[in-house]
Amino acid sequence: MLRDLYNRPVRDLRISVTDRCNFRCTYCMPLDEYEWIDKGEILTFEEIARLARLFVQLGVEKIRLTGGEPLVRRNIEALVAELSELDGLKDLCLTTNGSLLAEKAVALKAAGLRRINLSLDTLDPDKFRSMTKRGDLEEVLKGLFAVKAQGLSPIKLNAVVERGVNDDDILNLVEFSREHGFAMRFIEYMDVGNTNGWTSERLVSKKEIFERINARFPLREVGRENGSAPAVDYEFIDGKGEVGIVASVTEPFCASCNRARLTADGKLVTCLFSSVGHDLKGLLRRGLTDAQILDFITSVWTKRSDRYSAERLEALQASAYDPKSHKKIEMITLGG
Repeated sequence: MLRDLYNRPVRDLRISVTDRCNFRCTYCMPLDEYEWIDKGEILTFEEIARLARLFVQLGVEKIRLTGGEPLVRRNIEALVAELSELDGLKDLCLTTNGSLLAEKAVALKAAGLRRINLSLDTLDPDKFRSMTKRGDLEEVLKGLFAVKAQGLSPIKLNAVVERGVNDDDILNLVEFSREHGFAMRFIEYMDVGNTNGWTSERLVSKKEIFERINARFPLREVGRENGSAPAVDYEFIDGKGEVGIVASVTEPFCASCNRARLTADGKLVTCLFSSVGHDLKGLLRRGLTDAQILDFITSVWTKRSDRYSAERLEALQASAYDPKSHKKIEMITLGG
């Protein structure tokens, strides 16, 4: 079994299929103009499928397709169909902003997609437009209920919580998820990339999120799925579903992180907060064999020592953290 320097296996692969997105969410990619990756540098579906198969050979059991916004990639359902047939893959998921989901729901289900994560930071249409800069909440909700009608399950809703922006939406989102049978996930506001202007003053901690929900809807802790999921899950004591909280800032989970990331232009990245990637596309296009590529991936993972979130917490506690001091790959390129 492939393990890194902290004995962490590689079990989860996040694949960014494009850096392009039709939203400009303030916490992810707030720039109106961005230097997009040249289309010739983006991995083809054939290249993605080949690398995915190699990662599964190394122990990956779960693949999540991300972006940018993955549904802006033409014929994405063709890639879903190919990945869904991989021997040894136990879970295939897609994370989306939902804006194009209504027109893709039937095709994605037919291609073999069984579950989905959808970003939904507020149920207020005006606030939604402000946070995404160009999103239409009505279209997102239409897409959400379209995939529900297709029987995809579980459907998880992700909300990044920012103080003074959408922290007053927490209970509304919980009520909505409980009413419609969705699993809600709240995510602490993180310093991803270099452009979102992160400051700890806008952080709403896991503890505070939990306390707000628990005061209205009593919760019982379930724990992390498989012991390594980013979210700590809680079930409602009244039996009406569950909620999870991802606390990368205040309760880092680096010690159990088993996630590798593949950027849209074919770089292997070993941490969400990495500043560098390892070029796999170059190996593919130079004609290296599967065995040679497997050796390269193995050499990268076995040297992996990332624990950025844990180091960030230590620096925050010592009042010595400067988010601008660590250059990172932009979220729009890396995916979630």
